[in-house]
Amino acid sequence: MFLTLIIFILVLSLLVFVHELGHFLSARKFGLRPEEFGFGFPPRAWGIYKAKDGTWKTVKGKKKVEDAVDTIYSVNWLPLGGFVKLGEDDADIGPEANHFHNKPIWQRLIMLLAGVTMNVVLAAALITFGFMIGLPQVTEGLHPSARISEQKIQVVSVLKATPAEEAELKIGDAIISINNENLKNSEHLQALTAANTGQELIYVIKRADQVFEKQITPITIEETGSGGIGIGIVDTGLVRYPIHIAIWEGIKTTGITLVAILMAFFELFKAMFGASTLSAEIAGPVGIAVITGQVARMGFVYILQFTAILSINLAIINALPFPALDGGRVLFLIIEKIKGSPVKREIEGTIHYIGFALLMLLVLVVTFKDLARFGDSFKALWQAIVG
Repeated sequence: MFLTLIIFILVLSLLVFVHELGHFLSARKFGLRPEEFGFGFPPRAWGIYKAKDGTWKTVKGKKKVEDAVDTIYSVNWLPLGGFVKLGEDDADIGPEANHFHNKPIWQRLIMLLAGVTMNVVLAAALITFGFMIGLPQVTEGLHPSARISEQKIQVVSVLKATPAEEAELKIGDAIISINNENLKNSEHLQALTAANTGQELIYVIKRADQVFEKQITPITIEETGSGGIGIGIVDTGLVRYPIHIAIWEGIKTTGITLVAILMAFFELFKAMFGASTLSAEIAGPVGIAVITGQVARMGFVYILQFTAILSINLAIINALPFPALDGGRVLFLIIEKIKGSPVKREIEGTIHYIGFALLMLLVLVVTFKDLARFGDSFKALWQAIVG
């Protein structure tokens, strides 16, 4: 469980740090000198900066720096990502100052969206590296140069009120054999199941690092009209490509994943504001920590894939036109462009503070839901932390 905590902190830190690095690099590109760029969140543990006399100096703790002529690079005590002080919330900035607010709108737009862009780039880099060493993928329709290992048949959906749900099968389970007969592929499984409708079969299931048996009797599934136990299945395996193919496949897979997550968000918002039932599950910090532990037990490549998906999610969420998020600040830039002058800093700042408060409230609500869903798993994780 302690390893789960370490992996959770590393994954979250990587995602946030890369996001903030995007803001920092773009700001430097346009000639800004951010006040501070830090790894982790304050309080500051240690920092280094260039002083007016041209020497590099160190600073510890909350000590105020008066003689810095460039950015303070700091390491902070809370190891959860990083931050960069661009000065977006500063007020009363003179028109001649080399400041964020005095840069052209297009430059400010790039600086604000650079974090989102870096998260997508990170996802593409992780997926590309994954394809170089072997990444979990559906094995249908792959590039001819794909090399596949550790093939298995995995559950991707479980229908309600079916033998599979009664047997407590879960998405991600791998079906190894039926009645001691090893399975070649999903077609073999479907044929074997349909041929034994009404007869009790022994399914050998692998879930993460556990292997167990389930006695399940296939029935005629109304949706398909044929024998089955009520699961959707696909053939998967670890897919590896030569380096030059891995780069293209990594970029392509990132794009496909981005579109799929965007569609999932669209369906979520449609359900929230429409008449349909909200069925999507949202995971907060507790849920992500628990899921990280589950993924960690599956192996490094699964952590790699999970981190890439989280990075894309973070990019999409930050791009939403909601106050306090990067997309919300972009929205104010669009308003400034349309009306020909910026919204008053005090008004914009107040709106962002309200947006931040609402986001924190949402985090609390989702956290309480996580505790209800993952209570036992989180309790075990917390006990491992406090000893």
